[in-house]
Amino acid sequence: MENQIKQKLNRGLNNTQEKLPIKIVQFGGGNFMRGFTDYVIDKLNKETNWKGGIVNLQATPNGSIQKMEEQDNLYTLFTRGIKKGEIIDEKHVISAIQKSVNPYSDYEDFLALAKEEELEFVFSNTTETGIAFDETETSYQGPHKNFPAKVAVLLYERFKYFNGASDKGLRIIPCELIEDNAFVLRDIIIKYAQLWNLEDAFVEWIHQNNYFHNTLVDRIVPGYPKDDAESYEDRLDYEDQMMVVSETFLLFVIQEAGNLNDRIPFNKINEQILVVDDIQPYRLRKVRILNGGHTLMLAPAILSGKETIKESVDDQFIGKFLKNAIFNEVNPTLGLDETELKEFAEEVFDRFRNPFIKHHLASIALYFVSKFKVRVLPSLLTYVENNGKLPVNLTFSLAGLIRFYQGSFGEKALPLNDEEGIVAKFKEIWLNEEYEKVAELALSETSFWDTDLTQVEGLKTAVAKALYEIDHNDMETAYNNFVEFNS
Repeated sequence: MENQIKQKLNRGLNNTQEKLPIKIVQFGGGNFMRGFTDYVIDKLNKETNWKGGIVNLQATPNGSIQKMEEQDNLYTLFTRGIKKGEIIDEKHVISAIQKSVNPYSDYEDFLALAKEEELEFVFSNTTETGIAFDETETSYQGPHKNFPAKVAVLLYERFKYFNGASDKGLRIIPCELIEDNAFVLRDIIIKYAQLWNLEDAFVEWIHQNNYFHNTLVDRIVPGYPKDDAESYEDRLDYEDQMMVVSETFLLFVIQEAGNLNDRIPFNKINEQILVVDDIQPYRLRKVRILNGGHTLMLAPAILSGKETIKESVDDQFIGKFLKNAIFNEVNPTLGLDETELKEFAEEVFDRFRNPFIKHHLASIALYFVSKFKVRVLPSLLTYVENNGKLPVNLTFSLAGLIRFYQGSFGEKALPLNDEEGIVAKFKEIWLNEEYEKVAELALSETSFWDTDLTQVEGLKTAVAKALYEIDHNDMETAYNNFVEFNS
């Protein structure tokens, strides 16, 4: 049978010819934005009739928006994962983007966006290095390569065109993964205004008539499924070169300013979008449970011969170990609503079990010590402070890390991938043959932990016991013996 010739995805084919007013300028149209913010806006349009159109700006000089324009700025998003134990596998044609603009080759088109009457929002994801000041951008005249400089120009052009009208300011909602991302961006914009000698009234307008919303975003978006494109193409009756795959889970926490939900009805769609006064508790929850879960299971899983997150969580021993650690030892230290923590942790386990994403343990082993120090150690120390005893699972995880840095287990080399000084120090520590001495040297190394962990009552003895058990048994038996020792 001859292959069917498919028509390229377009608005006539997909019956999405309605023109939406431009309410959003989006810096960066990569995988994450198309699988995250564009999906959210598209859902708002289709379920609440919000009617918000997006202009997609090419982020870098070497990028290309041509493929998006060729298919009328439409693309297919596949969301795949597990939700409350059930496999979710859906596809959506995303139609919120109205046009794509290259601000390098079509600079006047970029400047013209400032005149859009209904423009109200700026979204961005230019990577963590994108929100930075570039002192070489000394002139207001563009085009600029620097992202904050582009935003500064857009705001200034809007300020001039509408004569500083108080109701024409914008809401800036960056999605870069840095703390206080909107405030950092705001401060750089003001720095450019000062560098370019723009009038004080413009800086005052930024402060008084624009809103900067810090955010926390979380969704895995692998992007175009290049390794399995044919199986996805078989599910479409059109050609789509810009299709994107993401997990089902989505978390968007936005810091409140100026009654945000009155301007964009995030609260009217069934997604985990939270507009809150303080995003820090949610950041803490993510770091300690999601990121911390990865880190605390790493050594026990690798030493058990596991290779991926899913394989580890599905394993009877590692799965039980991780569940005990998170629900019984991490969650109680966070000081947040118990029900919300439980629901979030259960979602994390669903994400870990996602059969559509292969997450290798070796990739998590990068900078293992510093990750443990930030993600897991605070839970261990808080647990001790609150309960006057050691958390068995987190202590076993710490011992596993120390054993991991010996560099090999049985005949298998372990994926050490850390700073040379840390690897060398552990090599020196493991020249000792007594587990008590290894535990003492590793725990007292303040360059690892920023504190002397031998001062934690009972920790040195417990770690030494765990190291002995790991070296003399399979991991599950070692763990069970350690639990009995601490009971």
